[in-house]
Amino acid sequence: MEQENLKTEKSIFMEYFGTSPMIKVLDFLIQGEDFDYSMTEIARNSGVGWSAFSVVFKRLLEKNIIKQTRTIGNAKLFKLNTENPAVQKLIKLDEELTKLETEKSLIKLKEKITI
Repeated sequence: MEQENLKTEKSIFMEYFGTSPMIKVLDFLIQGEDFDYSMTEIARNSGVGWSAFSVVFKRLLEKNIIKQTRTIGNAKLFKLNTENPAVQKLIKLDEELTKLETEKSLIKLKEKITI
């Protein structure tokens, strides 16, 4: 049940950029940037169907946004390529947007308290 709630709640990144399969996958990988995942885990946890995911995954590999980290049995594991300057900027953008929205929420909360 808790996992379903995670999929239905939009992150700040998705609030700004939409919910296309590419954005959903990027959002999931940014949130879990320290971990590696199988293709199935990435597709499932980002809430993207397999056919759309396959297209997105291919582009992410071609643009060096993700990289293979290791192989366990037949499963290849991948993670965000944090050495890529474009990925570094995406992570920074996500952090800045989160900070901005948090500040907005705090201002609204303070206004409610003072009224």
